[in-house]
Amino acid sequence: MSHVPWHHLPDMLHKITIDIPQDKLLEMELDCSIAPKTVKTILDALPISVPIHVWGEELYTDPIPVKVPEENTKPLVNMLDVAYWPPGQAICLFFGPTPIGNKGEIKPYSPVNIIGRIISKDAKIPTKLDGKKVTLRPS
Repeated sequence: MSHVPWHHLPDMLHKITIDIPQDKLLEMELDCSIAPKTVKTILDALPISVPIHVWGEELYTDPIPVKVPEENTKPLVNMLDVAYWPPGQAICLFFGPTPIGNKGEIKPYSPVNIIGRIISKDAKIPTKLDGKKVTLRPS
């Protein structure tokens, strides 16, 4: 069987893990069907170790070594979505409302490229995490 390039498999899912110090791992599934160039660029850069921060019920990283333009951006996201924020070159994980969303909505600081979902069972925002370094790696 010959190798099939990633862009010929638009709905291919890629599992990655975030190692969190003194906490459990977060499992994510990156989905090539929404923002394929963004997902491919991030996968090619793994593993990535970077500080992570808390904003409301969102986690976001410091800039990662990936620069991707807007790709099918969304101004609102769903709970447990994983996104790439082009202006900040950051990975964002959404566990619930952010400080700027209206009641019942999860609103990023500005539109994001949706790249997947958190698939960990009982996923909830880790505590005492702000500023700690995490590592994103293939599962």
